[in-house]
Amino acid sequence: MTLDKSYKLVPGTTIFDAEQSAKGYHLNQFCMSLMTAENRESYLADERAYLDAWPLREEQKRALLDRDLNAAIREGGNIYFLAKWGATLGLSFQQMAGSMTGMTEQEYRDMMVGGGRSIAGNRIDRAVLEAAHTDRRSPKGRATVTGAVFTSHVPAIGAAMDHHKTDEPYWRPVFEGYEFSKRWERENVPDVILLVYNDHASTFDLSLVPTFVLGTGAAYPTADEGYGPRPVPGIEGDPELAAHIAHALIQDDFDLTLANEMTVDHGLTVPLSLMFGDVERWPCKVIPFHVNVVQYPVPSGARCFRLGQALRRAIESYDRPLKVQVWGTGGMSHQLQGPRAGLINREWDNAFLDRLVADPEGLSRVPHLEYVEEAGSEGIELVMWLIARGAMSDVDGSGRTEVKHRFYHVPASNTAVGHLILENHPQGETPGAKE
Repeated sequence: MTLDKSYKLVPGTTIFDAEQSAKGYHLNQFCMSLMTAENRESYLADERAYLDAWPLREEQKRALLDRDLNAAIREGGNIYFLAKWGATLGLSFQQMAGSMTGMTEQEYRDMMVGGGRSIAGNRIDRAVLEAAHTDRRSPKGRATVTGAVFTSHVPAIGAAMDHHKTDEPYWRPVFEGYEFSKRWERENVPDVILLVYNDHASTFDLSLVPTFVLGTGAAYPTADEGYGPRPVPGIEGDPELAAHIAHALIQDDFDLTLANEMTVDHGLTVPLSLMFGDVERWPCKVIPFHVNVVQYPVPSGARCFRLGQALRRAIESYDRPLKVQVWGTGGMSHQLQGPRAGLINREWDNAFLDRLVADPEGLSRVPHLEYVEEAGSEGIELVMWLIARGAMSDVDGSGRTEVKHRFYHVPASNTAVGHLILENHPQGETPGAKE
């Protein structure tokens, strides 16, 4: 069902949600720039020239030049960011608040001394609220999760592709394992991929260690991981679907960090290269979803599996007919540090693939200790595969899942490569049937 945003009906109030944030991103970042004395001086010296240096819409610039805070908020401004702009102009919070209510500063101050604005007459009109709920029409189509892709994201695989080494004897078996995958992806190109991966100290250093990060921006460039950025395209995001997912998941009690800007490293770009090959532009939009599996505590497999289930609910409540794939990346067994560096456990890896297909819920209860002991310290990345697995319809009995491809190979640099493609089939659809 359509997400409940009844808060938009509260009179005289604009709630700063993900949609407003996307709308006002550059406006609020402009306000943040005024946190240095040098920038405040430059702005006050020539307001128009300073504003023109930012990618602001003319309506946003006009709101600031006219000192119209209500217009600035309609245009996506947030009061805590706009307060920095007001402070630059020498305005107090009471002056700013008064200007939005049609009062002078003194009139506003007197109202507050008298006990503030009364709640009477400032609630939602019940008739308006009832009409809004009654008017929720069924959309013509909804987004669907059509399948899941699981794959390792080994950086050396990207380097082999970038340096044209894919036909060398060492690398040929790896890339042969993805030949079917490229054909399948060409025949099943989605509108959007939600790609679960982990950043490898490219965007997030130890000053900020978020557990789950949803990319809500319009575009993300390729990270420089020390060797220069990979020669692959940056990704185009889907801010509207991402905002919808953010709203749904947070209301479903999953705490997310929302990122409008970040770079994406091999954890995201290598899977795209493996599935789409060498392209000038990725053939669909991509929403990045970062999971911390670098610094403990990392999320449990059970939490990742539940997150995948919530993710499918979020996607399939979106009222546009989009085809969405969810990709889980990382792993398989590998250890990159200490005397056990180079650890590979073929038996455990293949048992993981078996259980991922047949018993994902049971697999989700595997403790962190088993991942580390059996699959190596970096094998913990495999918990991210459970997010994509949880997004498949067989988990809740609303559909069936078909295995389209499975591949496993050792070695690829320091790791084992695992790969799986699952297709979603709603109840009543015959696997393999095409429209």
